[in-house]
Amino acid sequence: MSNVYYPDYLQLDKILGAQAPESDKHGVKAHDEMLFIIIHQAYELWFKQILHEAGSVIDMFADKHVDDNGGELNIAVHRLQRVKTILDVLVHQMDVMETMTPLDFLDFRDLLRPASGFQSMQFKILEARLGLRMEARFGKQYYTSQLTPAHKAEIDALEKLPTLFELVNAWLERMPFLEERYWTAGDKPFFQQLEELYTKSLVKGEEANAALWRTIFVDGSAERKLSPAACRSALFIMLYRDEPIFQQPFRFLAALLDLDAGMATWRSRHVNMVHRMIGLRVGTGGSTGKAYLKGAMDSHYIFSEIADLSSFLFERRKLPALPDSLRSSLGFAG
Repeated sequence: MSNVYYPDYLQLDKILGAQAPESDKHGVKAHDEMLFIIIHQAYELWFKQILHEAGSVIDMFADKHVDDNGGELNIAVHRLQRVKTILDVLVHQMDVMETMTPLDFLDFRDLLRPASGFQSMQFKILEARLGLRMEARFGKQYYTSQLTPAHKAEIDALEKLPTLFELVNAWLERMPFLEERYWTAGDKPFFQQLEELYTKSLVKGEEANAALWRTIFVDGSAERKLSPAACRSALFIMLYRDEPIFQQPFRFLAALLDLDAGMATWRSRHVNMVHRMIGLRVGTGGSTGKAYLKGAMDSHYIFSEIADLSSFLFERRKLPALPDSLRSSLGFAG
């Protein structure tokens, strides 16, 4: 076995030699361009790690079998929580970026045209793999216009692959615990019981939620991507999260929402940083700058339909008792 040498293992010659400021090429003094390059290179390295983690979770769900007893769901939760921690680091990295003033940025900004963070392939791939389809993108007519033909084709090809959102939807649809065989014959169907309990809990101003219940859990709609069957399972997990077999599924759903929140926080901080740096100017890549980023921040939530289900929770003490046969099934197999 050969000895591993730290600089060689990390390929530091490549990494530390990968900064080539445009200002140096043009003989312009722009001290902060080095900071600008290193910050964005660090972002891209973290995006690579996020894709590594999220991709492994997608692979777990793609085989249509997630083994709770085998620990796969625990691994998925752990890796998504790691992604959220990395996103927190990306947000805090803005603190370093903002030590550069707008005037410092102007020293080299025009030398960067038409390059733009909007051309970050890894971030676009991440959004696509998680579940942001092209038709749902803000400014979709512009979304790939700044990419090379090869990169545009790569993004377009991702539209044919199943997303994490779609795989989670299928996973929720496969949950068996709402099937008739688990419920006492003669009783009202479980979700009919829940609907009646929920409707009775509505307060003034929430009356429209009774019809919304039917849309989400029974009829579905073209505007919603999460199927009624998946919504029923997700709500069941949320309501009975204290049962042993639902503890990890609940943590997994919570991790998806944390992922959405982390990406939204990063986008929000990015919007504020861009506004601070360039005001109302257009971006170097030709976008509308702050306006585009604000639109993407507001519309690019991926798992918000899971968060919507919190509208239909009610007190534990009002929940229907689970049949003994079902309660037995909700324990882990010995």
